[in-house]
Amino acid sequence: MLELTALAALLIAVLAMFRISGLNRKFERDIAALREEVTRLQQGAPVAAHQEVEAAESGSASEAIAIADRAEQAHPAEETPAGEAASLPHEPEIPAVARESLESRLAGRWSVWVGGVALAFAGVFAVKYSIEQGLLSPAVRLALAALFGLALVAAGEWVRRRTEPLVQSAFQNALIPGVLTAAGSLTLLGAVFVAHAVYGYVGPGFAFFLLGLVSLCTLALALIHGQGLAGLGLLASFATPLMVDSDAPSPWFLFGFLSIVWLSNAFASRMRDWRFAPALANAGLTLWCLAQTLFFPMETVFAPGFAMLVMLAGMAFVWPGPRMPKPAIVKTARSPWEVYLFPSHGAAVLIAALGVLVNVIAMVSDDHRIAGAEWVFVCLVTALALLGAGRRYGAYAAIISALAAFGGIRAMAENAVSTTIDAAGESYHAPFEPNLVIGLAFGLGLAFVLLGGAVNWRLGERLLPRSVLWSGLAGVTPLALAGLSFVFLGNYAFDLSHGVYGLFLAALYFAVAWRLSGPTLEGRYHVNRDIWVASSWAALLFALVMLTEGAATTLGAAIIGFAYLLGHRVKPWPILPWAMAASAIFVAGRIAWQPTIVGASLLGKTPVFNALLIGYGGPALLLILSAWMMRRSEDIRLRSVLEALASLFTLLTLGVLVRHAMNGGVLDSGAPTLSEQAIYTLLTIGASATLMALDLRQPSIVFRTGSMAVGYVSMLSVLSAHFIGLNPYFIGEPTGTIPFFNLLFLAYLLPGLAYGAAAHYARARRPLHYVMALALTGSALLFGYVTLSVRRLYHGADISDWKGFLQPELYTYSAVWLALAAALLAIGYRFRAKSIRLASAGLMLVVVLKVFLIDMANLEGLFRVLSFVGLGVVLIGIGRFYQTILGGLQTPGERAGAVAPPATEPVADQGETDKTA
Repeated sequence: MLELTALAALLIAVLAMFRISGLNRKFERDIAALREEVTRLQQGAPVAAHQEVEAAESGSASEAIAIADRAEQAHPAEETPAGEAASLPHEPEIPAVARESLESRLAGRWSVWVGGVALAFAGVFAVKYSIEQGLLSPAVRLALAALFGLALVAAGEWVRRRTEPLVQSAFQNALIPGVLTAAGSLTLLGAVFVAHAVYGYVGPGFAFFLLGLVSLCTLALALIHGQGLAGLGLLASFATPLMVDSDAPSPWFLFGFLSIVWLSNAFASRMRDWRFAPALANAGLTLWCLAQTLFFPMETVFAPGFAMLVMLAGMAFVWPGPRMPKPAIVKTARSPWEVYLFPSHGAAVLIAALGVLVNVIAMVSDDHRIAGAEWVFVCLVTALALLGAGRRYGAYAAIISALAAFGGIRAMAENAVSTTIDAAGESYHAPFEPNLVIGLAFGLGLAFVLLGGAVNWRLGERLLPRSVLWSGLAGVTPLALAGLSFVFLGNYAFDLSHGVYGLFLAALYFAVAWRLSGPTLEGRYHVNRDIWVASSWAALLFALVMLTEGAATTLGAAIIGFAYLLGHRVKPWPILPWAMAASAIFVAGRIAWQPTIVGASLLGKTPVFNALLIGYGGPALLLILSAWMMRRSEDIRLRSVLEALASLFTLLTLGVLVRHAMNGGVLDSGAPTLSEQAIYTLLTIGASATLMALDLRQPSIVFRTGSMAVGYVSMLSVLSAHFIGLNPYFIGEPTGTIPFFNLLFLAYLLPGLAYGAAAHYARARRPLHYVMALALTGSALLFGYVTLSVRRLYHGADISDWKGFLQPELYTYSAVWLALAAALLAIGYRFRAKSIRLASAGLMLVVVLKVFLIDMANLEGLFRVLSFVGLGVVLIGIGRFYQTILGGLQTPGERAGAVAPPATEPVADQGETDKTA
């Protein structure tokens, strides 16, 4: 009963304090209005300055400050662009504010601070001395200490009334009146604490009342003496419960007192536009709530939850309140995002939001689960989200409310099981049922959607930071909460509740997007509307994953994206076709996670017509249709992305079907055989030619660059696989028993002809370096075919290197190489392909080196003679052929032995040619 009486008395004292403060402010406004009228009728600033001096001399500091403010408003300082000050000689220049000297700091500030601390210690030492000497009784000593404290407070007020306004402005945080008042408050607090804790003169209830009264009075005096004294009053108020021991502590009484302290500071901060005191008050209150939750979890969470709700409501309606206060000094122009994310009082809001975050997670965590904590958690998260949505300074509150919802749901879902077996082997029921946690996740998610929709509904089409942030939070938070509950508590095979929830979210998202799309937004991007559209797509994918599996999920994702692309014909929102690209990325990720689409055990062994055709071919076909439908779109980036994805998925489909067919209906990560690699090579060079044809039909940077990129990749695979890694000469793979249509035909002859055809097709259509690379690769493959065919002729299907070489075999190599060199020379002449003629010359050089280095040492008898005879005849014939026929391809200067001037590098559409500029 005594505690309730004390709490009521404190509340009455606070109300009386603010009533008196309101009357004082009314009187000050009336006086200021009268003086402003006098100032306007006279000369303005000079008269105002004179009145300010008179008011300062008369001791009315508040009146002097009011008059100075009016004078500043009547003649505001004008800003001049840089470099124009010299052109305005008659304008008075404002001198720069000088830095405070060390002497001023020592004499004007530090001396005051140290003096205040010395006075506080003086009271302590005086009491200590009287105790040691036995001069006075305890009651007398406590009375004298209290009188000393009151005397310091009175001295502070006396000095304040005689302090000049200029001194107050220069030494705002080191004023003697405030320091004296602070020392007096500390002395009074110490006297009450000693009377209760040491001598037992007063009981817990009355001691709590006296300590709270001194703390609140200190806060009231801070309205006069400044924010520093307010900080002292807050520290004293938050320390008061620690100074009093009670046999029956009441959480409601404790947090009721702390709530009154917080509200008192909030009202004072609003009157004086304080920034530090509210941050300190938020930190102190949330720390007390956290201590209650962690150290006394079995008592109640409703009392600290109520205190935090008071704090959030006070921030919304008291300080900072409905209107965001403006900063006192604006040094540079700030963007709307800077103002929204970094308000002048953002530290207090951030501290409060973080305090709520830590408290709600502690309330529902495994170690501190308390009955009813889940409802306190929901109320606090909702209140924090409301603060973030309803106030322009609520960015931190909005973001942290989403984090608090995610952290709390995770803490509950992690241990939300119907029954659990403890260490003793007995089952017990957990306080958080799975269905309850799922329901809370769904409910909080819908709350964020409704708040985001309300913010965008109110702000309309304007792209303000608050609307953009809430569009993102409304899209991410509900799906994150639903996904979290599904991971911990869902049915992975088929989850109807999560699936229906995803469909409902998709409908809400699309409804808000439709509402935000006015006539002025048709045909152009709009961040807020596009975020809601993207969220609806994500919600549909979420529902698809919940309700389907296997090939249905993979193909369904592509169908959803294609449906959004078709929707572009109904509503020309540029974001809609991008859903097809996003679906393709989702399908690619699903393929990477499950390459067999339906699982290895369910994948059939029938070539081509199996689940792979649906999972890979279906999205590829939809991407091809999408690229074709958007071929006339003005969005070059969209066209390029769709064309690239269509090409990639087409190649991927062909490659995986070949892999499946070549491995007996099994997809594994083993190294491919040469026959399988040969098919991949044919597919890639075919894809390069296809992309080239598409680029010629409809120019596209994707087709143009992609065709060459795929071509170069295929050339690298030929070098690494056909000639080194999978070469049957090195690895011993059998080449087959059929004389012509064998492994060598598939792996070397066909790719060689394909590269030759691609080089011919790329002439005058692609850069010279690419055409030459294709031609040289084709020549190398033909060289490999004839060489390995000769070895197969002498050694059969197994052409492994361990079998060595026969003399007829070595001679045959020289013969067929000479024949191939002559054929390449003729082809190079026929198609005016200098790269093929250079390949012929290179092969001829190889033959010369072989004959003189290998054949001379290893061949004997007739084979040696025939080798050199054949070489000589062929070389002379090539020389004659070059002199009589190929010489005509040179310029007159080259035939005369002159050095022709360097020709310019051919451009992309010239191709390979022997003609000079």
